[in-house]
This record gives sequence, structure tokens and C-alpha cells, in this order.
Amino acid sequence: MPNSDVEVVVIGGGAAGIAATRRLCDASIRCFLVEARPRLGGRAWTVMGAGFPLDLGCGWLHSGDRNPWTTIAAQEGLTIDKTPPPWMRPPLESSFPRQEHSNYREALNDYYERLREAAQHDGADAPASTLIDPNNRWAGLIGAISTFVSGAELERISMKDLERYADTGTNWRVVEGLGTTIARYGANLPVMLDCPVQRIDHSGKRVRVETNKGVIEADQVVIAVPASLIAAEQVLFAPALSAKVEAASKLPLGVNNKLFMSLDNAEEFDPGTRLFGHTDRVATAGYHVRPFARPLIEAYFGGQNAAGLEAKGDGAFFDFAAAELAGLLGNDFRKRIKPIGVHRWGRDPFSLGAYSYAMPGFADCRQTLAAPVDNRLFFAGEATSRNDFSTAHGGFRTGADAAEQIIALRQARQPTRNTARSSADKLPSA
Repeated sequence: MPNSDVEVVVIGGGAAGIAATRRLCDASIRCFLVEARPRLGGRAWTVMGAGFPLDLGCGWLHSGDRNPWTTIAAQEGLTIDKTPPPWMRPPLESSFPRQEHSNYREALNDYYERLREAAQHDGADAPASTLIDPNNRWAGLIGAISTFVSGAELERISMKDLERYADTGTNWRVVEGLGTTIARYGANLPVMLDCPVQRIDHSGKRVRVETNKGVIEADQVVIAVPASLIAAEQVLFAPALSAKVEAASKLPLGVNNKLFMSLDNAEEFDPGTRLFGHTDRVATAGYHVRPFARPLIEAYFGGQNAAGLEAKGDGAFFDFAAAELAGLLGNDFRKRIKPIGVHRWGRDPFSLGAYSYAMPGFADCRQTLAAPVDNRLFFAGEATSRNDFSTAHGGFRTGADAAEQIIALRQARQPTRNTARSSADKLPSA
């Protein structure tokens, strides 16, 4: 294996791992990134379908006005679309009358206000579902929104964790794909793909990272894999880190999936048209018609509904969506749509889900998972972020922070060392 003896190993080539590796390279620290997949990006993945770049994973620049990926996308020469997101607009009138939608928005805003008030109290944490009357006309749709936001139903989610999420309300997209953006930022870094890590032995003077392609020794390691893989002990630690495994188990990854469909005679709909399959239940999908003015429909599924469809195979998503859309727009509408692409993240062996949520009573497990071990093992990824979890920018910040901790540690230990390298030895930088 090349670079089998380095200063820092970064495990995981998603947003966090790429950000950490880039920062370490910029500091002229000999580092190496190992990624189990045959590509970079992790849960950010842009593919071509029907002639368009499609984000099968994360796709939004949430809090875009403070999101580091916004700046990076611009630096990479990519196009940022600042069109307001579909959830900021009323749905199609024929599917959701304006007065009903106004009542729903009022109920949703009231729920989030009660969430803010309850979470700020010093009392015990509770499921986020305790704040909504199950008999409320809009309980089902508010629950469906939870599955889109968190990948899980409200009864499974920590009230305090949900309230801690920080959002500026600015949501943009990258026309060429957020997955494209993140993968490009990782270009020219020292990387080994198709290289799953099996064991991290931190019992000796140096850390041994055991992979399917050999062993890498390093002074420090950044573990930037999804929390679900730590919980499932797909990456083993020696000595064992039971507190980390326990914390990760309380930060499961929810299930979210996107299905893209082509749409004939798309001009019938305004770009950005929005629909809900149903407004009276949790097990429904949301539909974004003509994203970027393309002749497509982007369907979104979450929670137990998504998990159930995953178990049935890719085709189940289209069957579900076609039935809901036919119920809204007439049975002939089925003839106008065809499936293009979907990815079952809950069954992806390198993620086992989409993004993290904290179980009731375990909001502080994010800090437990994030804490370094012996100044040699550093943890990063969206699940370790207190306020930006479930986002690519949360991943970026935790990865960059882990790198900064390592840089400061190494500088403190070697204050007089001349870290300059010859041009032949210097690793790639941003």
C-alpha cells in the first residue's frame, strides 16, 4: 500500500473526511485518506440521469448564506441556484386548497414554537411527538415532515436534539450537484478508494489502521464514517471503545430516499411546483415538480415508509409514487412518468442510513461521540455536530475542526520544528 507510514490517516471520504484531509494537506502534514467506496463523496452522490445531474444523496445547501460548500462551489466554478425551495411555496392548489394549507402552516409553526419552549427547560428530554395532539387534523402531515427532515417519526426523536438544529432559513442548490461539489473538493488528495477499514489498533505507540489492502501506521487518525458503522462495529477498535459504540447507537441514521422520474408534457406545471401525496397520514411522499425547470419530478420518502419500500426493492418507490400522483392528478398521469434513479441508503453497506437523529434522552451523545481519545483518535461527521447535524456542512465543519485540533497538537509538541517541505515532497493543497 502506498503511504503506509504517514502522520495522519483519515477514514471516510465523505464531506467530513475530505474537509479534514484538505486542511491537513494545506498544513503540510503527511496524511492519507482511505474510503471504502469506489468514489468520493459518501452520502453526497451526483449521478447523470436523463441528461441531468441528479443528487441521489444530499442536495441542498442548507443555511446557504453560512455554508462552506457555497463558497467551495463558487470557487469550483459551479452554479448556485438561489431559487426559494419548494417547501417555501404553497402546494398545487388542486391538491391542497390554499385555506387548508394556511391552517396546516399555522399548526406546523405552532408545533415548532412549542418545541422551542419545551426544549429550553432544564427538565428531562422527551420524544418530539409529545408536543403534538394525535387527534390534531394535521398530526399526520406534521409527522410526515418529520420523516423528511430527520428520517424518522417524531416519537423516535429527541425533543432537545431537534430544537438544537441551527438553520438560517436560506436554502440553495448547486445546479451541477452537491455531490459533484464535494467530490471535486476531494480531487488530487492522497486517497485510496475501495479500501474499507476493518480495525483500528491504538494499543501501541503508533496507531495501526488495518484495511483490506494492508496496514497504515500513523500518529493520529480521524474517524469520519457514519455513526451507524461505529454502532454496528463494522469498524473495530482495539482496545474497544464501548462509550463510542454506545453513543453512536443512540444516534441512528434515519432512512430517506429520493426517486427521480421523467415527466412528459412537463410545461403544464410551473417550475418548483410542490405536492404531497396525502395530507392526513405519515406514510406519504413529497413531490417537487420541475426542479431547476427540468422535465422531472423529484419524490422524497422518509422514515418507516421509506424503510418498508427499501425492503421491496427500487421498483417499489415508483409504484408508490405513481399511485399517489394518479390519485391527485388522474390515472392517465401514470403514462407520463418513468423512473430514472433511486438509491436505497438504508441498505447501503457503507452508510446504513441517510443522516443522524438523536433518540429521546440522548441528545448529548453527539458530544460524547465527538470527543477525541488520547489525542490520537479524532471523530468527525455530521452525527458529531451539536447544531449542524444531518447536513453536509455539519460534516465539513467537524472534519475541519478535527484537523485543526491535530494541527495545534502537533505544533505544540514540536514548536521549533521546521515544517517546510521541498516541492517534491509537498502534498497537494487546495
